[in-house]
Amino acid sequence: MKKKNHIVAALDIGTTKVCALVGEVKEDKSIHIIGLGNAPSTGLRRGAVVNIEETVESIRKAVHEAKLTSGVDIKSVYTGIAGNHISGYNSRGVVAVKEGEVSGAHIERVIEAAKAVPLQPDREILHVIPRQFILDGQEGIKNPIGMSGVRLEVEVHIITGAINPIQNIIKSVKRAGLEVADIFLQPLASSEAVLETEEKDLGVVLVDIGGGTTDVAIFIKGSIAHTAIIGIGGNHITNDIAVGLKTPLPEAERLKIEHGCAMASLIDDPESFIQIPSTGGRPPRNIPRQAMAEIIEPRVEEIFAYVVNEIGNVRAANLISSGLVITGGSSMMEGMVEICEYVTGLPVRKGIPEHIKGPIESLSHPMYSTSIGIILCAGQVFPQDMGTNGNIFHRLFKRIKTILGFF
Repeated sequence: MKKKNHIVAALDIGTTKVCALVGEVKEDKSIHIIGLGNAPSTGLRRGAVVNIEETVESIRKAVHEAKLTSGVDIKSVYTGIAGNHISGYNSRGVVAVKEGEVSGAHIERVIEAAKAVPLQPDREILHVIPRQFILDGQEGIKNPIGMSGVRLEVEVHIITGAINPIQNIIKSVKRAGLEVADIFLQPLASSEAVLETEEKDLGVVLVDIGGGTTDVAIFIKGSIAHTAIIGIGGNHITNDIAVGLKTPLPEAERLKIEHGCAMASLIDDPESFIQIPSTGGRPPRNIPRQAMAEIIEPRVEEIFAYVVNEIGNVRAANLISSGLVITGGSSMMEGMVEICEYVTGLPVRKGIPEHIKGPIESLSHPMYSTSIGIILCAGQVFPQDMGTNGNIFHRLFKRIKTILGFF
């Protein structure tokens, strides 16, 4: 007899932290978060594994904590991936409908046709996301099954990644004693947690500012139009503070969190001072808070300038009526919304995961957008029990059918 509720585990392996979440998927498809574990991450750089042993240890610590808080024996996880090696592009496929009525087989064939593009030997497809179907010239169809026609087309967004970085993530998870149930692109996962359907319909840009990268996902008319990974994140701001103020990195991170401001002109009191720890046993110094903001501001401007460049790569970018939604831990810094609006010229809001059910209340924070989004994505495609092993690259069409509601 099929279980009414399922347990799924998400693993967000980031540059600064590893977060493990355990969620219970109810029969009505609602998700209750029942377990949380965090551990510092030191084995990644810009989303890619650079020290596998340190990554494995961080995963073990986070998962162990999630096991304790949830009481669940975690055997497999859904995880996210980002990094400079990720790229996305749009493609199109077309097939004839000889039978006169579109079936699931036609959907499979037309998506396979859209996927038939040359790939470098070192790359693999992670996601194939249908944007729209076109039947006999009629555009904007979300699910054409059962409709009559003779020519079926599909526009898809294909996301690929380099095989070795993907395998290093999988290897790290397996060395930690777990199986990888599936992998989701992090900005797509975050979008599930913080974007509203109305925003996607009107056009919106999701900007997830992580430790090593800034992830971008652009939606137009309800479907994904563009994805990008920018190799700059919160760690670069921390490093700028450490160098500019000649203070240790851990202290620079603390100062960023406690006193950081992304726009110097927003500091009302220019005489507000903060104490800066020094290196080499030297005494601490007091500097105006505005001086640290003047170090932070250029780096944040650079991040959003790259975002503007990505928006410029999108056809019909003028349809982004909902503006930008910024999320990730660094989005909470004072002045981030204001400087983003200044650089992009678009309305901006902070993306905070909402409607989270369960005993863990602290999850309504942008730093958990990706991990909560992975749980939500897993809840959509979850038909297998924990511990199931298999090749994640062979699950694409099953995932596509689930997203489209074919079963």
